[in-house]
Amino acid sequence: METTKKIEFEEKKTYTMIKRGMDIIGASMGLIFLSWLFLIVAVLIKIEDPKGTVFFKQVRVGKNGKTFYMYKFRSMVSDAEEKLKDLLKYNEIEGAMFKLKEDPRVTKIGKFIRKTSIDELPQLWNVLKGEMSLVGPRPPLPREVKEYTNYDKQRLLVIPGCTGLWQVSGRNSLSFQEMVELDLLYIRKRNSYFDLKIIMKTVFLLFGSKNAF
Repeated sequence: METTKKIEFEEKKTYTMIKRGMDIIGASMGLIFLSWLFLIVAVLIKIEDPKGTVFFKQVRVGKNGKTFYMYKFRSMVSDAEEKLKDLLKYNEIEGAMFKLKEDPRVTKIGKFIRKTSIDELPQLWNVLKGEMSLVGPRPPLPREVKEYTNYDKQRLLVIPGCTGLWQVSGRNSLSFQEMVELDLLYIRKRNSYFDLKIIMKTVFLLFGSKNAF
């Protein structure tokens, strides 16, 4: 039975301005200081698969259902999207989300950048553009949103983030519904201190998280 309970949510102008400022400063510094890492990863991706692109863009659903292109370092074979339909039956997470720990589409360099979450770094560009924030619910795929209940859709009340409460609380070891509850908890509690706390936890978990795949 669908949960219809609505969360208490209010846009706070001061917090929104501070959050946007943090996003612009954080994303700009990240792109500048990690440019050497971007170059190394780009070269390694091209060495393993010269015909494929370095970056992968995918349509995601943002605040209030608005779609945008989210960027990542490519961690899968070039025809990964075409092969997905044959793998959906092996999904290891219940609900409107797909995850497969031993996904055969992932390349060798892809396994490393996924394990360390380096594949997510190009999303700093999405942050600069205002499509994403440093902290917030992860932006879902359109096909996932089609399976959302009205309760689940409350995840879309705010700008999606590069990291969030879900990522620092178990990530892929959690069910879809647990992810939804954590996202809604974040939306209710969010403030600048909470955002900074999540960012710091993300930094500590960035390298070698056993739940990243």
